[in-house]
Amino acid sequence: MKTIIRKIDKNQIDEKVIEEAGEVLKEGGLVAFPTETVYGLGANALDEEAAKKTYAAKGRPSDNPLIVHIADVQALDEIAVNIPEETEELTFRFWPGPLTMIFEKSKSVPYGTTGGLETVAVRMPSDPIARELILAAGGYVSAPSANTSGRPSPTTAQHVEADLGGKIDMILDGGSVDIGLESTIVDMTVVPPMILRPGAITVDMLETVIGPVSVDETIYGSESMQHPKAPGMKYRHYAPKAKMMIVEGTLREEVLAIQQLAYAACREGKNAGIIATNETFVYYTHGIVKNIGTRDNDKTIARNLYAVLREFDEEDVQEIYSESFVTQGIGSAIMNRLEKAAGHLRIPASVIVRQQQYRRILFLSNTDTSRGPMAAELLRNQDLEQEYDIVSRGLVVLFPEPVNQKVEAILKSSQMSLKEYFSIALSDDDLDEDTLILTMDESQKWKIVSEYDNIKNVYTLNEFTEDDTEIPNPYGQPLTAYGECYEIICGLIKKLTNKLNSFTRGGK
Repeated sequence: MKTIIRKIDKNQIDEKVIEEAGEVLKEGGLVAFPTETVYGLGANALDEEAAKKTYAAKGRPSDNPLIVHIADVQALDEIAVNIPEETEELTFRFWPGPLTMIFEKSKSVPYGTTGGLETVAVRMPSDPIARELILAAGGYVSAPSANTSGRPSPTTAQHVEADLGGKIDMILDGGSVDIGLESTIVDMTVVPPMILRPGAITVDMLETVIGPVSVDETIYGSESMQHPKAPGMKYRHYAPKAKMMIVEGTLREEVLAIQQLAYAACREGKNAGIIATNETFVYYTHGIVKNIGTRDNDKTIARNLYAVLREFDEEDVQEIYSESFVTQGIGSAIMNRLEKAAGHLRIPASVIVRQQQYRRILFLSNTDTSRGPMAAELLRNQDLEQEYDIVSRGLVVLFPEPVNQKVEAILKSSQMSLKEYFSIALSDDDLDEDTLILTMDESQKWKIVSEYDNIKNVYTLNEFTEDDTEIPNPYGQPLTAYGECYEIICGLIKKLTNKLNSFTRGGK
């Protein structure tokens, strides 16, 4: 089958394109079209055979009900019965818009559309292309998300084509959608009404209109094994190809934990993906990092989520680590989709963070132009099992100076260089509990200990590595003295590497 793709502008709708697409639906075909939430895969909602085509094209389980889309509130009476009084208030406030309501179905709705249930899910979208298409098709269009079942939902026509090209009759390309997450689903057949899937219409928004609503317990928990009453309840949804994990904790803990996980994955040769935000993406140095939006406006995160998951598929990542988000407002919907995409795999950030004793290694010398920078550069070139910020500092740095020329010559002979480095004075910002400070001799250690109260994790390099060899100060001596100093530091750095790596394996 060749899939026809028609460009269409919601601000200047081409009626001929709408008429063409409407005829396809009337004849039992499938048309993907934009809504304000995600792209939907449209079919005649009152045609049992059209429903079967929908399930087949998506590879969707036939017990996973479809949502019927209407363009007029009065159309609800044809497909639903025993409609509760609160419905009028909800339709007045939220229709057209991203709210789906579940009612007892009328006889006109086939069981193929409802997944075998006696209930029907109904929504009236606000996107003008969607509404014009629904009217052109006869007023009732079933439309799950227009993607292969289980995959991230499509927010562009290109996403639809990637999944369903050659499997459906037509795609209406109306550009990117506005919201980016599926509609909120509320079960109106129970008292109080129950949210089965969170979306842009939040609990608070609903309760402001109709009073108390309940929330299905499986929204953030394991998948229900019962017959699903609404899309997305039973099966893994929205999932990228890669294994995905949600890292949970304080934001600082999440960043630190993801840094560790991504570093470990890269060491194993895995292509790791990271879902980050405006506030955090600069802190990640390993893996493929995606900035999903700002935490100050979670609507941007919702809009970008599925596109980012699809980008990871294109980049062939093997593992994805995601920060978590507050479950308030649309954040509830974001976390619900992440939970489904990850198969409910969560990792406590604090557990990962505790596995790394130090995060920064600081080599301290007097002027930061010789032994300290040399030790730092040597450690950077070791095979470390955990990621560290490796720096050097000086106790007496009046102004930035380049590394001693003899040090640079020694390093260059070993394919290393500090040509661009200039000395940096030790400051209060360097002294935190995650930093291991290693001095070149005892005098430097005692100077810093005496000047800073309650400072921790300060050792001489040979003390920490349990080696009695002292590090000579080659200042003012010939190149051979720098070479001897280099060899001693090399030996100590190898021991330091072994000790740091032993922490990863549970050593002390």
